[in-house]
Amino acid sequence: MRPGIASRTAEYAAGFRALESVSRPSGSRLFVDPMAIHFLRPKLRRLVHLASLPCVGRIVRWRVERISPGAMTSCIARTRLIDDLVLRAVRQGVTQVVFLGAGFDCRPYRLPELGRCRVVEIDHPATQAAKKETLQRILGALPRHVSYLAIDFTREDLRGCLEKSGLARNDRAFILWEGVTHYLGEPAVPTTLSILSDFVDPESLLLFTYIHKAAIEGDIDFDGANVPQERVSAVGEPWIWGMFPEQMPDYLAKHGWKLIEDIGTEEYRARYWGEHGRQIRGFAFYRAALAVVQQEVGPACTAACSDPAL
Repeated sequence: MRPGIASRTAEYAAGFRALESVSRPSGSRLFVDPMAIHFLRPKLRRLVHLASLPCVGRIVRWRVERISPGAMTSCIARTRLIDDLVLRAVRQGVTQVVFLGAGFDCRPYRLPELGRCRVVEIDHPATQAAKKETLQRILGALPRHVSYLAIDFTREDLRGCLEKSGLARNDRAFILWEGVTHYLGEPAVPTTLSILSDFVDPESLLLFTYIHKAAIEGDIDFDGANVPQERVSAVGEPWIWGMFPEQMPDYLAKHGWKLIEDIGTEEYRARYWGEHGRQIRGFAFYRAALAVVQQEVGPACTAACSDPAL
């Protein structure tokens, strides 16, 4: 990230969520995020307004897909996937939800179930400041159930930040680390994993996203991978870290986590859009992984670890 400037890639993700929130027919939307549009620059807001119009919306989405193949559909399907997993964890007794690198994620404000949880948002100071300012404008005040902690993951101590969060270490937590690992690199990623596994309750869950390492190194020619790489590099947020999926179980085990499931964009698009989702190309290098703290798994976590929903 560029010093003092909110994350541009967080804005892109908010833009994709805003587009889904106005897609037609409304009954086919995977989710609705009415706040997403407020985090966009005027130019992107106008684009979303155009996308809300009959017929014009299809043209807008076609154009977005041409610019960055698969990015929008990957983000939309992944958003629904994470919504489902967060809500399932809350139903199974999780009372604490942590957003690492929260960006402009509005789940704490659009998912009523999270209103009963202690929610902690941890993010870069510039992005978090921009988010809080926008939330205060549209909500009138920041919600009491959400705490905000600012940190630069590459330079500051996450453990100290967590200790200030008020999280109960003997209560289960769901940690969401979406769209962050590929911007951090070594040693920030393994250090963060180790700190988290040591800090939270043994039955806590971690959902994080990452990029197939072959896409960064160029070993596999993923459809359209060069386009998003060029765009994120241009705004000062290049991809610098990835992992080969077959290496992920051992990598997580070294840092205190047990992998439950690891799926790619093609799989979660197919989950929500069926055959149409299978036909969408682009962003196949993007993955989502669910893990549990690597200790003896208790009864409360058994369902989460065996459920094939991810």
